[in-house]
Amino acid sequence: MPEWPANMPRNTFKQAITSGQRQVGLWSGLASPIVAEIIAGAGFDWIVIDGEHGPNDISTLLPQLQAMRGGTAEPVFRVPWNDMVIIKRAMDVGARTLLIPFVQNVDEALRAVAATRYPPLGIRGVSVAPRANDYGRIQNYHRNAHLDTCVLVQVETRVALREIESIAKVEGVDGIFIGPSDLAADFGQLGNPRQAEVQAALKDAASRIRAAGKAAGILTGNLDDVESLFEMGYNFVAVGSDVGLLARTAEQVAARCKKI
Repeated sequence: MPEWPANMPRNTFKQAITSGQRQVGLWSGLASPIVAEIIAGAGFDWIVIDGEHGPNDISTLLPQLQAMRGGTAEPVFRVPWNDMVIIKRAMDVGARTLLIPFVQNVDEALRAVAATRYPPLGIRGVSVAPRANDYGRIQNYHRNAHLDTCVLVQVETRVALREIESIAKVEGVDGIFIGPSDLAADFGQLGNPRQAEVQAALKDAASRIRAAGKAAGILTGNLDDVESLFEMGYNFVAVGSDVGLLARTAEQVAARCKKI
């Protein structure tokens, strides 16, 4: 293995989740570098910049990555789809931890991983001096980049749940993230992830993911659920969103002050 470049920061989030450590995260959908800078220094271990349901693209991703530099949290970019072009562009501007939505089977997991690897390991297009390479300043970046790239695939249907063990066997998949809202919808319980059958599926999924040797992730909007999710076996858990924090806190302040 080539010597690790001295000026290439290690992905401590990847190291933590693959060793089974608990990591607390936050979702970000406000597409603001100021918000990204504020929450990146708040003490979280990882923050998802949401490009699937949030209004984020490459042009909004870049300033948020710049704003988060030096914070406590690893930026995780959820791409809008399992698309090699989008993944390539996100990685070139510096996203090294990616969440790939709606991965249903082994072939789709293989495609996701391949998009994050330079040839001969994959199909990532080669740019000589992107931001990811500190504009050409990191020696041996192209040979080493995959070692610190973290690929998280999102499982969110009953079909995909049946494929957990097969997906987990794909080399380069570092974690499997369960999407509770989409999974509930697929169970016929739209908007009701607390339904008993859905909860049983979430618990079973965590157990199987960890048994297969992969990190297990999930999102909750309820802080009271965090402890039970960790106990289920999920080891990287997002505990809300910037949108939720702003909206609910603003509502609480307004309601309290109107009572005065």
